[in-house]
Amino acid sequence: MMFTCKQSLAVVACLVMVALYPQISMASSPWAIYDGGFVQTLGTRFVKNGKPLYVNGFNAYWMMYMASEPSTRATVPAAFKQASEFGLTVTRTWAFSDAGDRPLQISPGTYSEDMFKGLDFVISEAGKHGIHLILSLVNNWNDFGGKNQYVKWGKERGLPVNKDDDFFSNPALKEYYKNHVKAVLTRINTITGVAYKDDTTIFAWELMNEPHCQADYSGATFQSWVEEMAAYVKSIDGNHMLEIGLEGFYGETTPERREQVNPGGYVVGTDFITNNNLTHVDFATIHLYTDQWTSGDDKAQLIFVDKWVEAHIEDSNTQLKKPIMLTEFGKSSRSSGYTVDARDKYFGHLFDAIYNSASDKGPCGGGLFWQVLAPGMTNWDDGYGVVLEESPSTAEVINQQSYRMTKLSPEFDGNDHSSTV
Repeated sequence: MMFTCKQSLAVVACLVMVALYPQISMASSPWAIYDGGFVQTLGTRFVKNGKPLYVNGFNAYWMMYMASEPSTRATVPAAFKQASEFGLTVTRTWAFSDAGDRPLQISPGTYSEDMFKGLDFVISEAGKHGIHLILSLVNNWNDFGGKNQYVKWGKERGLPVNKDDDFFSNPALKEYYKNHVKAVLTRINTITGVAYKDDTTIFAWELMNEPHCQADYSGATFQSWVEEMAAYVKSIDGNHMLEIGLEGFYGETTPERREQVNPGGYVVGTDFITNNNLTHVDFATIHLYTDQWTSGDDKAQLIFVDKWVEAHIEDSNTQLKKPIMLTEFGKSSRSSGYTVDARDKYFGHLFDAIYNSASDKGPCGGGLFWQVLAPGMTNWDDGYGVVLEESPSTAEVINQQSYRMTKLSPEFDGNDHSSTV
């Protein structure tokens, strides 16, 4: 019987796991991947310690913010503990907060030590719970500052900038970004004593969350920026993998894909093929939000899902020859006709696509749903929040995916780590 660890039995089930497998602590996943060594790529696979690695994970962008205040810090280990109990092994979160409320970067080159200590805590707790981190370095959107804040800083200093996409081309703004990259990558964690760039808890760096450069639909401006910044990251940190943060929209180099696959013919100045086809970019990413990008009933949305995912997996395999990860997807409770059952089926459909690629030795190494919240974080719910303790059916779907993805690992011992409770 598959290990389900339903919410009503979660504590008992996890105690059984510890009794059966005493090497597993209550704070770690039954299938934890955190055993030292940097995650790398080999062809179209993720590898760790020379062996293929398959993951199931989640987003939790709020972690540094909540960890920076003693009154809210406990939400971080609470979320990690719940996630690890359902086999989730990678978390994607923000390593930026530019000006505004609780800023990490108060102004270019000036940082809040309290916020940095919050990020230190997130990294430390992730390691304790057997979870790797993808850390994103800036936002395309205005939330938590983003490229808009960089432009504001430039204006305050008299730079000739007037639109958000100047972030990608103005030399001074690019230096601001590079300085932030250096500050984060070379940070010494006050809890572990390890520099971020040397910390195996970190799965990968992300250049930017969902970059768009609509000032240049040709994609040339953004391509130049990626080339420069990817090389800069690698000049500081050659240990960790790097990805761009793309949603996956096709651009001018693949007009057929752009017309046939992009939802509604979206063009945002990025190019899935060209952007990812760089030496310093280690793996590709896509996001997926059918309730925002498409119209129609659930069946129509699933048709789009299949087309979107299959196209990107195929191109990662045949053109990029790199791994790919679905780093954001979700089902909004605010969308028409939403039910928990519909969310469970949607997650299951995507999990099947990911698993089918992985089990066939394809390039898709995992997926990260948006987003896990700790209990009591209702003010942070954007409609996509999943409180695992309060969502037994969704948690079971997630857990089953964790089990079968990790079972693909050659380090899996072949036993059924299932609860019979």
